[in-house]
Amino acid sequence: MKSLRIRHFYFDPLLLAACVCLLVIGYIMVVSASLHLGVKIADDNWYYPIRQLVHIALGLFLGTGVALVPMHVWQKYGPNLFLVGLFLLVVVLIPGLGIKVNGSTRWLSIAGMRIQVSEVVKFFSVIYMAGYVTRHQDTIRNSAYGLLMPLALFSVASLLLLLEPDFGSSVVILMIAMGIMFLAGARLAQYIILLGLLALAAMMLVYFSPYRWLRVVSFLNPWEDPLNSGFQLVQALISFGRGEWLGVGLGNGIQKLFYLPEAHTDFLFSVIAEELGFLGVLVVIVLFAIFIWRSFVIALAAERAGQTFSAFVAYGLSIWFGFQTFVNMGVNMGILPTKGLTLPLMSYGGGSMMIMCCAVALLFRVQSEVAGLSERSHKRTESSTLRNQWLNKVTRHA
Repeated sequence: MKSLRIRHFYFDPLLLAACVCLLVIGYIMVVSASLHLGVKIADDNWYYPIRQLVHIALGLFLGTGVALVPMHVWQKYGPNLFLVGLFLLVVVLIPGLGIKVNGSTRWLSIAGMRIQVSEVVKFFSVIYMAGYVTRHQDTIRNSAYGLLMPLALFSVASLLLLLEPDFGSSVVILMIAMGIMFLAGARLAQYIILLGLLALAAMMLVYFSPYRWLRVVSFLNPWEDPLNSGFQLVQALISFGRGEWLGVGLGNGIQKLFYLPEAHTDFLFSVIAEELGFLGVLVVIVLFAIFIWRSFVIALAAERAGQTFSAFVAYGLSIWFGFQTFVNMGVNMGILPTKGLTLPLMSYGGGSMMIMCCAVALLFRVQSEVAGLSERSHKRTESSTLRNQWLNKVTRHA
């Protein structure tokens, strides 16, 4: 597909359209899901919508800055950025600095805005892993040491995330690392053994943690205790049931009215299901499918162009968005245990929205550099062809 060019920057038109649609639909649904909450929190209907609009504006501003940075700069500073991420994970655990919400200490207050540190770490993880596999691709393909080395750092990050606690984000960053290493050509036998060990560790963490184990048990049979452990899932399933084919109408949902917890954040997809029905759910799923498809197309194009680092950045972003979207939707639809992961580009949240916009901007940077390289190569080919034709004419006349 031909890229859309604006001055010296290139955009994938389908990817751009999908991102804009997700942002617009997400904002409309956040407004619908949060008007009553604003009245309760601050006696202001527009308390959450105005803040989300600010989050989107800041995200677009920061994203513009990210898109202007060449990929070789990201590659150079990738290890330093990951170390900064680890430092932030330590800082957020220091009493008095980290902000505790619903029993978890995951946020830092910067300029009056809460930033979820785990979102920053996910972004830095993609850049670091892309740089690592670019530098050590032969080691990853031929030695187990190549797999274990980066996972040692990611295990430290996961441990710090578990201390917050944030089990979901630790799983996401490990999925990013494992996914990139698999695409880099890790030996299948070694990869499967390592993946099995990580899965076993995750299961043990769930089994020996009472509140995590309760989530699994309630997920298997939420109707056994619909007013306590199964409350969130039951209310989400009711939302899907009420939505039917075309929904009850935008703004007419009742599950968001203090029945469905975190309706404007983690369970926004359930609000979409109730108010816009199966049709609305299908549209959102298709938009995310287009986003992930075009992301992989950009990654493949970068790999064919010999831009290895850029290719693995695009692969990592695709894995991140795809996995987090699947988990959020799976939780809302009752096919996965309850986990606090936002719906990318849609859910309410300052840190999440800004980092997601930066991630999309980095993806556009990859696509722009690949498209620019292709256009320059095409122009050189045309110039060479014209020069050869002119020389042939001169030779014939001589």
